[in-house]
Order: sequence, then C-alpha cells, then structure tokens
Amino acid sequence: MPEIVERVTVFCFAASYVLALAMEVWHLLAPRPIQRYLALGFGGAGLLAHSIYVLVQPLQLTAPFGALVFLAWILAVFYFYGSIHHGRLAWGVFVLPLVLGLIGLAEALADGPGDNQDFLATLLSPRGERFWGALHGALLLLAGVGISVGFVASVMYLVQVYRLRAKLPPGQGMRLWSLERIEEMNRRAVLWAFPLLTAGLIVGIALQIQNGVSMSDWNSPKIVSTIGLWLVFAILLYLRYGVHARGRQVAILTLVAFAVLLLALASPVHPSHGGGP
Repeated sequence: MPEIVERVTVFCFAASYVLALAMEVWHLLAPRPIQRYLALGFGGAGLLAHSIYVLVQPLQLTAPFGALVFLAWILAVFYFYGSIHHGRLAWGVFVLPLVLGLIGLAEALADGPGDNQDFLATLLSPRGERFWGALHGALLLLAGVGISVGFVASVMYLVQVYRLRAKLPPGQGMRLWSLERIEEMNRRAVLWAFPLLTAGLIVGIALQIQNGVSMSDWNSPKIVSTIGLWLVFAILLYLRYGVHARGRQVAILTLVAFAVLLLALASPVHPSHGGGP
C-alpha cells in the first residue's frame, strides 16, 4: 500500500478532474443521472489522489508549485462538497476549470525537488524566520481561497447576467443561483480574504524589515504583486461598502484581483527573503 501511495503523481488527479469535467459538460448538454454519478466518481477519485499527494509530498507554500497545488486541492474540496450539496447547479463547470488551471500553472512553474519541503513541520514549530515565512505563505494561501471563490462567483454572475439579458428560459441550459445569491457568495468571499491578506502582508513586510532587505529587492514581482493585490482589495471594499457599488463592476474587479493573486503565487521568492511578503 505505501508503494502505491508514493506513486501518486500530479497526472493521476489531474486526469481524474478532466474526466469529471467532461462528464459535467456532457450532463449540461444532455442531462442524465448517470453523468452526474460518473462526474462525482471521477471527481472523488481525483480528490482522493490529490489528498494523498499533498500528504505524501510535503509542499512549501512560499514556492509557486506548492502554493498552487495546495490551493487547487482546497478548491477541489470546495467543488466536491458543492457538487453534492448543490446537485442541481452547474457547479463543476465553473470550479473544475479553475482547479485544472491552477494545476497546469503549478506544473509549468515546478522547479523539481527543491519545491518540496516540510511546510507543516515548520509551521508547527513557532520559532525562527522559517516559521514566519511559512505563516506568511499560509495566510496568503487562505486569502487566495477566498479570492478564488470570489472569482467563481464573479464568473457565475456575469454568465447569469448574460442569460437574463438574452432572455433565456429559466429551465434551459445550466442552472445557476439568482444574482442576489451569487453577489452574497462574492461578498462573503471578499470579507473572508481581506483580513487574511492583510495579516499575511504585515508578516511579510516585517520579515523584509527584519532581514534588512535593500530597496532594489522591494521591487521584486512577488512583493509588488502582493501589495498590488491588497490595494485592489481595498478598492473593492470601498466600492462595495463606501459607494455601495454592486453587480458587474464588483465582479470585474474581483476577476482583476484573482489575476493579481496568480501573479503573486507564481512569482518566486528569493531564499534570503524568508518567504515575504
């Protein structure tokens, strides 16, 4: 059994997710109960393999590969739970492409064995610079979960707006929540992400100051994109609660925030920086 577990690769769960997405699309085009069951079966198999991979291959969350694979795993859990709890909605059609995109980006940015370090052991040992670097990575990753959920909600919102403007019959095509409920999903995701993002940014800046990093290093893509992500979120919160903006404007800005998140996660960290910001 241990030998089989160690042979689980990224391809194993990525292929399962692809098959699950294919079943979801097939069900959308020609609804049949069997396609839903197959989609759940392939999705569950992919989530199991993905979970084994995350446990067997300790991932360094401050490295692009580890952060993206771990974020994809959390969103895969989100997909599987949503597919069961909201079985009548086209849940997988929106979430699975995001999961596969993150896995593909992780593979494209993988640097090999150097990416895999014992992150959990570092985080459970509350001392030293490596702990704070790991905490910084964990906070950004948790914020990334909220941003990713907001991204899914924004895409759903824009699709639903299009469907309503096209005056498509309610029972035709994919089933989605009302615009009000999708907006609420986006709002909760933003409120979840912003405090975690702020805490992660503070830890990262403190690490930079403690390490005496030069001004030239503050211009690195990792630092600039993280600070840019916080600014985008600050604007998003101002639009929502300051001027009470709603709908398309908020959805588009959430998509921008997700794009900046990908840039922040994909940017490498110099070893001397301890993972921050």
